[in-house]
Amino acid sequence: MPTSTTPKKVLISDTLSPAAVAIFREHGIQADLRPELGKDKEALAAAIGDYDGLAVRSTTRVTSALLERAGRLAVIGRAGIGVDTIDVPAATARGVIVMNTPHGNAVTTAEHAIALMLSLARQIPQADASTQAGRWEKNRFLGIELTAKTLGVIGCGNIGAIVADRGIGLRMRVIAYDPFLTPERAVALGVEKVELDELLRRADVITLHVPLTDKTRNILSAEALARTKPGVRIVNCARGGLVDEHALRAALESGHVAGAAFDVFTEEPARDNVLFGHPNMVCTPHLGASTTEAQENVALQVAEQMSDYLLHGAIRNAVNFPSISAEEAPRLRPYVSLAEQLGSFLGQLTEAPIRGIRLVYEGEAAELNTRALTAAAVTGALRPFLEGVNMVSAIEVARARGIQVETATRTAVEGPYASRLHLTVEAEDMPRDAAGTVFQDGRPRFVEIRGIALEAAVAPHMLYIRNADQPGFIGRFGTLMGEAGVNVATFHLGRDRPGGDAICFAAVDEPVSPDLLRAIEAIPQVKRARAVRF
Repeated sequence: MPTSTTPKKVLISDTLSPAAVAIFREHGIQADLRPELGKDKEALAAAIGDYDGLAVRSTTRVTSALLERAGRLAVIGRAGIGVDTIDVPAATARGVIVMNTPHGNAVTTAEHAIALMLSLARQIPQADASTQAGRWEKNRFLGIELTAKTLGVIGCGNIGAIVADRGIGLRMRVIAYDPFLTPERAVALGVEKVELDELLRRADVITLHVPLTDKTRNILSAEALARTKPGVRIVNCARGGLVDEHALRAALESGHVAGAAFDVFTEEPARDNVLFGHPNMVCTPHLGASTTEAQENVALQVAEQMSDYLLHGAIRNAVNFPSISAEEAPRLRPYVSLAEQLGSFLGQLTEAPIRGIRLVYEGEAAELNTRALTAAAVTGALRPFLEGVNMVSAIEVARARGIQVETATRTAVEGPYASRLHLTVEAEDMPRDAAGTVFQDGRPRFVEIRGIALEAAVAPHMLYIRNADQPGFIGRFGTLMGEAGVNVATFHLGRDRPGGDAICFAAVDEPVSPDLLRAIEAIPQVKRARAVRF
């Protein structure tokens, strides 16, 4: 999580409101507005290495090759919703937060969808062109009323919900397909939640408001279009590629689709497109967010979000990491350290392949942003095996390797602490576990290892020793360390019962050599000794 200890620099490589620059500078962040770089990938690659943040719109393409040149980059801010011009997996792998501004142009885009729907219903663009050409073709442009018609909304998120609300205001019946729309939310919006096939069958007008993903690409395919109601009208202000453009052209030619209005296209800028020229087609050049208010809103929002992250570690509207508010970031930071330390400790003890990672949050820790803490713990556990893993990529890396990550919360705490994190790493040979807390001084402490209680603050170099609880161990250990000239800074002991299993967790001032480690393991009471680094 970034801090404000060093001056930060942000590059704005697309045209953005000057208000964004002003906000960065008010926060003490150097902001360089260079919109010409968005179209010059070589110049952008040459410059990007000097910046902690990159603010973009739709022109700049953030590729994996560009990210390789961005050694300092911590955050990419998209002034708008779509991040299809950003290689999010590559950014995630490098630990770069990618955030957008999903609310800044929601109203503007929704209003444009409604405008296109009305244009389709009354053939306004065609009538305008005809009238201005001197033809008075009053009988040619026979429209339809939208009142009492059924509006099918595919994707009922921020923008789709606004479109639904406006459709209800036009006295339309609104049905919605969205796998993530809860029944309670549907009731609150006043829409009927349906499956996609039912929406296609019933809707008089279909409007799309989903991102472009592998699952949504060509969601209106030739087969889907064939299942739509004859005479349907289709509006797309979301993303090009959601509709099979060639199939739609054929459906327009046959008359099955009465009309379509698109603001987005598979290839942009759309200089030529199979849909162009059809008399029942309305096209606009990606104007969904093009209002004065929206441009100002997204510029202000992205500047505030990026500033909060670079200075305070706050994360809002990230597409590859859970949100962290500016208020909770300071309180969360020591717990993030604790979670990563616990994961790192157990990861360094684990030699067999990891099958699962389980975190239990108890007491006050259960009230925190546990998604961020889980990412930190998984990062620590995987880093001994995967050097490039980070908090942004850890969960996805674990999932890709078949490692199950589980979490649980408990309001009560086992032990004399206000909060506790208990981490278990399930490996193929055996499970390993440890627990920790954060004291009032803000410093993380380990409070349990292998079910044995102790209290220890970690240091860069630690020795972890499993031994039998028998006399003579401490003396022999101290003698070996003294003979090797290694100073012991702190020394923590714990045992499960007198004469039973015991552990020693000691901080040392320098790395322990393999020879010294073997000598420690040769102590009769010692079962295992490991050098651990944090």
